[in-house]
Formats: sequence, C-alpha cells, structure tokens
Amino acid sequence: MVIEWSRQEVLAAVRTCLSRAGAVTEGYSAVNVRAEPDGMLVIFRWRRDPNLYGIAVEYPKAPRSPWTGLPVHSAYEWAADVAGRLAEELATGLVRRGRRTIRSGYVLLDPRDAPDVCPTGYFISSVPPHPTEAGFWLAEAGMDVIIPRELIAGGRLACWLQAYVNNERGKPFVGHAAASWEDEQRTTVRLDLVHVLPGIPPEVRDALVRLAVGEAAEAGALRVVTEIDDAALAGLGFRPAPGDGLVLHTDSQRPAQTE
Repeated sequence: MVIEWSRQEVLAAVRTCLSRAGAVTEGYSAVNVRAEPDGMLVIFRWRRDPNLYGIAVEYPKAPRSPWTGLPVHSAYEWAADVAGRLAEELATGLVRRGRRTIRSGYVLLDPRDAPDVCPTGYFISSVPPHPTEAGFWLAEAGMDVIIPRELIAGGRLACWLQAYVNNERGKPFVGHAAASWEDEQRTTVRLDLVHVLPGIPPEVRDALVRLAVGEAAEAGALRVVTEIDDAALAGLGFRPAPGDGLVLHTDSQRPAQTE
C-alpha cells in the first residue's frame, strides 16, 4: 500500500494532534514537534517533572496505524493514533521505565525493550489512604509504619509506596518506602524510610527508591535528600550532600557531582 501523504503533511498533522491544549493525556504538556532527518522528535513536559523529555517518531512507511496496525486513511488519522500510542505509553510509566539518553536540553526516552519498573514477581503501588490506621496491613506483615503515619498527620507526606508479591491476592507485603516534603516551597523531598523484609531480593528495595524519586520529580521536587546509610543508593544516583547525608537531583541535565 502506497502512502499518499507527504512528510510535510504528516509533520503538520502530528503537530496538530500532539500540540493542542489537552492533547494526549493528563500530565502531558507539548513543547515542540521537530522534524528530524528520518522522523520527528516530540518534545514535552510531564506533570511537574523539571526535565524536558523527547521521544522519536518515525515517518510512516505504510498507511497503517502506529498504534493498532489497522489501515488509516489520512495523515491526520495516522497522527491521532500517534497521540493514542503515546498516551498509552505514558499511562504505563514511559517516563519512569523508558531507556534514557541525555541530550543537550532534553532527555530522550526510548520505549523499546524498556524494563518493567517493578522487579519480576513483585509489584509496587501507593499505600491507599485509610481513615484511621493507614498501612495497618504493612504493620501486620512486620513493618514499622510509625514514620509515614506521623508524616500524614503533619501534612508532609510526599509519597508512601508498598511492595508485594505479584499474584492474584496481592500478598504478602514485603516492603515499603516513605518520603516527605522538606520545605514549604516543595522543592525538596526527603527519603525517610526504605525497608524490605529479610530474604527479599535487593531489586525490590532499589525499585522502591527509584519509584519514590519518580514520584518526587513528578510532583515538582528538584532534589531528593536522605540520611539513610545504604551503599546501594550511590548506584541509584545519590551523592554525598554538604554536611551529611546524600542528595539526588531530579533534573537529569544537571551534571553528576559531589557537592
């Protein structure tokens, strides 16, 4: 099947579909759709994350949807399905799971063969609010929930994540992590707690930290600080902070350095 639309028509259609207000999905904010030699580069912001993100989109080679693979009959219809596919990618954690290449001015995301954000056999989600005893199920599993409950009471909780075995029951619970807002301007998040039960793979602990950092960035935090003494945090991007503790800057464009 021969494509009857020019690259200029395709580029214009993609710009129309991805750049209008409310395009793609909640949290997505278009910045630009740029023509590249072999395709297009969609540049956007995600929620309140300080980074600028980009994702490459190839020009169509056939009049088929880049999302469903079904036939499409116009450049606009093809572009609308580019938006649909991008919405699906973002809804399934593209910004957190996509392979990253740091470019001048933006972070290029590659969704191909991107690893799952959760370790094999486990799942991580937010701890749902509870009117009286938040996280009581974690306490029953042998985890200390005093810190996150105090953060809730003080109105400082930034996120509270829980890890559990990925099965039909969603049990047993095996770990959790909590972070709080450090300042009134909400530019800094403190990682207060990361804990997994004995015998749980270290990948679960690492995933809890990565997702807590992701939550912080998407809420607008420019850095995450912690006093948790764990050598594994260096592998996740944390560096020594002035005075004491560790710091991780959520802006990927910021050069890695010891402050």
